[in-house]
Amino acid sequence: MSLIGKEILPFKAMAYQNGEFIEVTDETLKGKWSVVCFYPGDFTFVCPTELEDLQEQYPSLKELGVEVYSVSTDSHYAHKAWHEQSGAIGKITYTMIGDPNHGISRNFDVLVEEQGVADRGTFIIDPDGIVQAMEINADGIGRDASTLINKIKAAQYVRQHPGEVCPAKWQEGSETLKPSLDLVGKI
Repeated sequence: MSLIGKEILPFKAMAYQNGEFIEVTDETLKGKWSVVCFYPGDFTFVCPTELEDLQEQYPSLKELGVEVYSVSTDSHYAHKAWHEQSGAIGKITYTMIGDPNHGISRNFDVLVEEQGVADRGTFIIDPDGIVQAMEINADGIGRDASTLINKIKAAQYVRQHPGEVCPAKWQEGSETLKPSLDLVGKI
């Protein structure tokens, strides 16, 4: 079932960010662009490489007005311990949400019930709380956070320019399309 075009469901959870525990809700994500990045678990192998890569892209995402949230079914306490023990995770300044009751993972349809962990899911959410893009990877396939930049730029462009769409490989400043009968069969 696709979540594209759907509003995120209500949630409330504790998170770790910059040495503090904070509460995060679905309302926290609204009013700005957000990236929510689910991963299977703290103290694992592929996950720290992905989260460190996401941190490397975080300044560019912030420049686009995007806030980043990582989520696993571990607790916010585990996030703090991992942050203190791992060189890669110790670099992270974005919010790390704990989902030990699995509610957020279920809301985003990424929970692997029999294992109690989340799939590698990435969601781009607009300021209204509507999912604009999503990607789900198998457990052994790490993501490349740099691909988020152009997807977000395209989503922001389309939001700001109703009636226009971004073609494949669209880059900021390139031509867009205005769907119409005149284009049918001519692309």
